[in-house]
Amino acid sequence: MSPRVRKSPLARALQRAATSMTRHAFHAGAKAAGKAVARTVDAMAAPYRPPPGAGDWIAGQAIGPAGLRRFFLFRPAGVRDDERLPLLVMLHGCGQTAASFARSTRMNRLAARERFLVLYPEQDRTANPQGCWNWYDTRNYHADAEAATLMAAIDQACLLYPVDRDAVAVAGLSAGASMAGLLAVAHPQRFRALAMHAGVPPGHAHSAAGALAAMHGRRLPAAELARAGTHALAPDGGPGNWPPLLVVHGRDDLVVSPRNARAAAAQWAAALGAVPGEARLVQRGARRAMTVTDFSRGRQLCVRLCEVDGLGHAWSGGQAGEAFSDASGPDASRLIWRFVAAQLPGAEGVRRRARA
Repeated sequence: MSPRVRKSPLARALQRAATSMTRHAFHAGAKAAGKAVARTVDAMAAPYRPPPGAGDWIAGQAIGPAGLRRFFLFRPAGVRDDERLPLLVMLHGCGQTAASFARSTRMNRLAARERFLVLYPEQDRTANPQGCWNWYDTRNYHADAEAATLMAAIDQACLLYPVDRDAVAVAGLSAGASMAGLLAVAHPQRFRALAMHAGVPPGHAHSAAGALAAMHGRRLPAAELARAGTHALAPDGGPGNWPPLLVVHGRDDLVVSPRNARAAAAQWAAALGAVPGEARLVQRGARRAMTVTDFSRGRQLCVRLCEVDGLGHAWSGGQAGEAFSDASGPDASRLIWRFVAAQLPGAEGVRRRARA
């Protein structure tokens, strides 16, 4: 039997100290690792976190030619089943989700106050890894399939919720704006108004390469653009039936050239037989100034073009801290609702509130 070695009091004290330090280091490391994991999970969940607002954030799904797409519907608090409210369809841009777009635009807050429903379809990342709507892929009919699937989501919302089918409008940012334009020309009878924020007009691209060229402001040849206008985009009627258009675009947008804003306005004005009025400079408080040009046919406003000074590729007047959101610009959400409200049938009360 080996002899038992007795440690000195000093050695025992050093051992206890080392054991204690090891235990504390282990717990501290585990705690730090736990916090890191929690931060990672929180960051991954943030784009999908429901936006704040006095109302219901309702999840749903629709199936169409492009497959399954999720959507979320915001319903103001206290809506009765026998009511019929306007519906605004909001299409997010690349790198956004339905929830992050709702937070950025704060459209739900406006909807709660003005009492309208908001539908937020969401692109599937298997259809586009960046979350972009495939607005440009008309040559392979992927864009048409996606547009039809979005219409299925709108139809489902109209069936399940208290929607006034004669008071539906569509708006979007960037790729969402381009897809909104495609929906409006494909189904003009279904929409009372269209709002495009920093998007490319419909028919200006047929492939990914063409989309990049169009985003940089390089236009298609006139003959090809004319053919694009007849590309099965208007089964419900010709260009003369397109809904009124609001265009909002930043003059400093380096992602989607501001030339697209003027091209969209010119395309719509030509289709609706509208002529431009005198441009006017508008600025409220410390917000960025914008140049507003109205295109009218007689006394009817057909197109409104808003070019915002100093604004890049972001939602004008959006929530600070959100991606693709610029808090210093004019409030695009309010501009859109004012424009939409002015087109709604028999909604004089709504129009009065929108002008207030």
